[in-house]
Amino acid sequence: MTVVAVIVTALLTVAGGLTLVRIIRGPSILDRAVATDVLLAVAVAAIATEAAYSRDATALPVLVVLAIVGFVGSVSVARFAARRDPK
Repeated sequence: MTVVAVIVTALLTVAGGLTLVRIIRGPSILDRAVATDVLLAVAVAAIATEAAYSRDATALPVLVVLAIVGFVGSVSVARFAARRDPK
C-alpha cells in the first residue's frame, strides 16, 4: 500500500506542476480556467488518496465541497468568457 501511495503522490505532484505551468503560460483565459479546474481535481485526488491511505472518511465532505466549488467556478468563468467574447 505504501508503494502505491508513493507512486500516486509522485504522479499527482507531476500533474500539479504541469498544471501550474499551464496556468502561468496559458495563452487565453479559458486555458487558465481549465488548468485551474484540473489543479482543483488534482487536489481532490490528493485528498482522496490520503483518505484512502489512512482509511479515514472524515475528508469526504471536504471532497464534495471542493468538487462543487470547482464546478461552480468553471461555469462562472465560462459564462464570463462567453459574455466577454461574443464570437
